[in-house]
Amino acid sequence: MPDLPHAVHPPILETRRLFWADEADCAACAAQLARKPGIADACIELHGTLGAGKTTFTRHLLRALGVAGRIKSPTYAVLESYELPGLVISHFDFYRFDDAREWADAGLRDIYAAPGLKIAEWPEHAAALLPRPDLALHIEPVGEAGARAVRMDAGTPRGLELLP
Repeated sequence: MPDLPHAVHPPILETRRLFWADEADCAACAAQLARKPGIADACIELHGTLGAGKTTFTRHLLRALGVAGRIKSPTYAVLESYELPGLVISHFDFYRFDDAREWADAGLRDIYAAPGLKIAEWPEHAAALLPRPDLALHIEPVGEAGARAVRMDAGTPRGLELLP
């Protein structure tokens, strides 16, 4: 019987576990990440249920990087882009994708190949085609008071540099 191709899961280089008691902790974590030099060309994936805080974290990160004005969720548009001096940011939301091929059909491969920060919500909906993330955040609500358990997985050497 011939060998059949199978999914290979890339190794996680290092994991950090955090606890955000409230949104201020989320904002502080985002601000710390924004100060890291490797953020300018990082690929970050955000995992979590609806309402886990993926877009909230992204808003805090973009504010810490210097984005002014309205920061919208790209749920319907799939992509929101921001340009700062020396930095292009692409914020994706793949929630509405039914097939990973929609990622390629939408021309997103070129955006991922270009320099800049890429932040993807619901990456599992396009996972078969996405490049390996530098950093993957898994955000989980804890209790009813807004607390979050967060696991940060570094998937690349850049991701190691981004860990708090």
